Amino acid sequence: MSILSRYILATYLKLMGLCLGSFVVIYLLIDFLEKINRFTRQHAAAGDIVMFFVYKVPEIVSQVIPLAVLMATLLALGALARNSEITAMQSCGISIARISRPLLLTAFAISLLTLFLTEFVVPVTYQRMRYVEDVLIGKKHDRTVFRENNIWYREQGYILQARVFDPSSTTLRGVTVWQRGTTILPVRRIDAAESVPTANGWELKQVSIRDFAGGGATTTTARPSLFLPLHLQEVDLKVVDQNAESMGILKLREYCRALREAGYDATRYVAQMHGRLSIAFASFVMAFIGIPFALKGSRSGGATVGVGVSLVIGFCYFLINSIVLSFGETGVVPPLVAAWSANVIFAMTAIWLTMTVNR
Repeated sequence: MSILSRYILATYLKLMGLCLGSFVVIYLLIDFLEKINRFTRQHAAAGDIVMFFVYKVPEIVSQVIPLAVLMATLLALGALARNSEITAMQSCGISIARISRPLLLTAFAISLLTLFLTEFVVPVTYQRMRYVEDVLIGKKHDRTVFRENNIWYREQGYILQARVFDPSSTTLRGVTVWQRGTTILPVRRIDAAESVPTANGWELKQVSIRDFAGGGATTTTARPSLFLPLHLQEVDLKVVDQNAESMGILKLREYCRALREAGYDATRYVAQMHGRLSIAFASFVMAFIGIPFALKGSRSGGATVGVGVSLVIGFCYFLINSIVLSFGETGVVPPLVAAWSANVIFAMTAIWLTMTVNR
């Protein structure tokens, strides 16, 4: 690495650390003020509150790092331009592309790091954060387990398994219930296409009942519906859905395949899977679009202008990405197109702005 690259990179990384740290602290402070009243009403221990926010940090970093990259790019290049250092570099025959190369390579490395964080770190810390919030602080029972694309719930005399939970209609699909007798062996197996909550339990629909007798004999009956007095709460199942949304790309791919094989619509989770990948490379896109903005507006204002511009660009990116991704989750737009639309739009904008800078 040349002296020039080291100099530009040192300036950039200092600002990057400052911006990222500031965003994380602001996020934590706002989240703390929002949740502290509820935690206090639930008589949460101070250690549990601290652990909740510690486990939340990786998720926060993965969310704010594109904005931090954008702001650091604008501030670093803006400072170099205002000090006429970029002009001096160009007078020595160094092109804008050469000046920008360390920033783009670093942003690409940050994107790969974000991808690793999203895939391997955030799912683990998210699960622990939810456990602290729901079980240790919220005092909810932990009998509902999300594991290997299935929902398992155990209650006195019953063991329930469901393939998927639809939060929009509060419906369990692909339900199997084992009813135990006085021993550990089941005396009845109940299969249902779906199950919905009622006032005192759950109603199973399109039911097939298989009763087990001694010697391995079974009798099978069918019913349009069947009521089970289970105490499974909707809020517990919503936690399960949140866990699904925190999966990494590989887990989501397995989950989508399992849903398709079971005959269920996996469009929502396919869009989320592609969204995990596209948002990881948002840092590279933000650096790419930040370079021409920094060079074009470097003499029109100081750091305040750079911060303001980065916030506006970041807000527009996340707004467009959220809107188009929601279309992908509902099937209006193909999930792959929806997930990458914001990146493509901003990358094309960056290319056009770069061409105007060169002219």
